Amino acid sequence: MHYISTRGRPERRKFCEILLEGLAPDGGLYVPENYPLVDDVMLNRWRGLSYPDLAFEILSLYIDDIPPADLKAICAKTYTSKVFGTDRITPVRTLETGLHVAELSNGPTLAFKDIAMQLLGNLLEYELARRGEQLNILGATSGDTGSAAEYAMRGKKGIRVFMMSPHGRMSAFQQAQMFSLQDANINNIAIEGVFDDCQDIVKAVSGDTDFKQRHRIGAVNSINWARLVAQVVYYFSAYFQVTEENSSKVNFAVPSGNFGNVCAGHVARMMELPISRLVVATNENDVLDEFFRTGVYRVRGRAGTFETSSPSMDISKASNLERFVFDLLGRDASRTRSLFDDQLRESGSFDLSGDPAFVQVADRFGFRSGKSTHADRLETIRDTWHRFNALIDPHTADGVKVARMHSGPDMPMVVLETALPVKFAGTIREALGREPDRPQRFDGIEDLPKRFEVLPADAKTVKSYIAGLVQGGAS
Repeated sequence: MHYISTRGRPERRKFCEILLEGLAPDGGLYVPENYPLVDDVMLNRWRGLSYPDLAFEILSLYIDDIPPADLKAICAKTYTSKVFGTDRITPVRTLETGLHVAELSNGPTLAFKDIAMQLLGNLLEYELARRGEQLNILGATSGDTGSAAEYAMRGKKGIRVFMMSPHGRMSAFQQAQMFSLQDANINNIAIEGVFDDCQDIVKAVSGDTDFKQRHRIGAVNSINWARLVAQVVYYFSAYFQVTEENSSKVNFAVPSGNFGNVCAGHVARMMELPISRLVVATNENDVLDEFFRTGVYRVRGRAGTFETSSPSMDISKASNLERFVFDLLGRDASRTRSLFDDQLRESGSFDLSGDPAFVQVADRFGFRSGKSTHADRLETIRDTWHRFNALIDPHTADGVKVARMHSGPDMPMVVLETALPVKFAGTIREALGREPDRPQRFDGIEDLPKRFEVLPADAKTVKSYIAGLVQGGAS
């Protein structure tokens, strides 16, 4: 298996090379040269597997430069009931006939990002030890990626983390999860801006080849293929839990801001997992809903990015959309580069509405979309609690709301859970007048001492900060 850039750089890379690299040198995202296909025999064999064994089978299709015994051991080390609270890892529960929720938030930071990040931490530690190297990870988060990355990387040998987040735009719980960590290899940077400013800085630093190589910069955002392919596994797991035979098709509804989570569903569908629809659910920051409805991808600036009650989706520049558009355009790297490099930089948007390829968005690739508002998510949280005695977080509520817009009586709809409600206690109180349950290990976390640095939304300043700590050997 080799990997190529969405923007046409000619080098073909192996998995462990792109694991450490993140963004391609030409600014593109790495994708597999082809998607391995699954068949009925494979699906039947995989149905009864444990989650770590299923992960090993799927990852083995994409990773051939780690010895199978080592990869199997990494999967077994990652996906344990001790880490995720259940042997199922991602159990599926039924809300009502035909509507299910895949529980993805049982990990250390109570968010779906743990599923991939715990694996990524173990893969990185393994590969760095094998090479005798170190890596400085630069990441951006709107809330959940940061804490999941930090909990996965804390104490890992050869790894230092620099995690940027928008200053003052996360929930108090999310902020406390990150800023209260005192591990020497964890560095939090609060950027005076929105998430997209943080994401732009990651891309700017990754695009500076000299700086990236000199300071050994890697990525843990979903621009890193390893993160995304790890998420493919829970689509297969959920499919097996809600079907009895491989002739059955399933719909998935995915709360999405950066398009990473639902892009993993696109990959699973391209592998021919029997997925009918992939429903993209957004909040008021509806850049993805607008694209899938109209063909227009229009990036919003800082002033046009709303602060909402589902803050992890307060994103108006969806990095992973490039991977899908690359497939949509028949893997035409020249056109993809023109759209995401030239046109976005010049005008902040592009329009595929008149392109013959755009009709394939729904017909061939199965995408649908919808938007949920603050009032919608409050009502959905109330309805789910009163009718099903189930408490869901605001992002999952967005998913349930939009799922109902695209569900039918004859096909299961699985909503991917985003996080546990305790991470967004203020919205739960507003919806239900009660506090969400909190795992005991997080009692008083908001009152712990915090360690972070506030910096302007400027790549040069962030690079100077990183260089100072790396060169000084500090953390």
